[in-house]
Amino acid sequence: MNIGIYIYDQAEVLDFSGPFEVFTTASRVSDEDAPFSVFLIAEKDGPVTARAGYQVLPNATIDNHPPIDVLIIVGGVHTGEMANEKVKVWIADQAAIVQQVATVCTGIFLFANAQPGLKGRVTTHWDDQGDLRTQFPQLDVVEDVRWVDDGGVISSGGISAGIDMCLHLVAKLHSTELAEKTARQMEYRWDR
Repeated sequence: MNIGIYIYDQAEVLDFSGPFEVFTTASRVSDEDAPFSVFLIAEKDGPVTARAGYQVLPNATIDNHPPIDVLIIVGGVHTGEMANEKVKVWIADQAAIVQQVATVCTGIFLFANAQPGLKGRVTTHWDDQGDLRTQFPQLDVVEDVRWVDDGGVISSGGISAGIDMCLHLVAKLHSTELAEKTARQMEYRWDR
């Protein structure tokens, strides 16, 4: 199963590195051949400068990537990405064909921006919940949770909550046993 993680300049580092670690660890500790193939996707070739100057080289671009089964959209300073029409169209196109969309932290803003008819229960970082309600009043923004699985989109709260959400995804897409084994290998206390 292909897990594509969309990143951009000023993305929050743990928003993408946490999910990346969950899926690669799950594949490593699985008793079968690696169930997940994980790759980072950016708009363009070249390094992406995440928060605090952390540079990372994505594996693919939005114009040239393997088929995606699960699209994860990360958070960070997202205002520039919201105005990027090419990214908005790509997210909308992918949402129509992938098996699952998940967002970490403020990544829900990018997804909601690309899906004007999006409704349902979602969450984001506690500090951004008011802005999410204001910008997307049709969404039911849930407070005091690590993640929300509303079927169409799975969204997580801020930063480290993306790890919990991705462990939930491992359980949903593969098995609870593998998710628990992954959390143990990561020495992470999974908040379900």
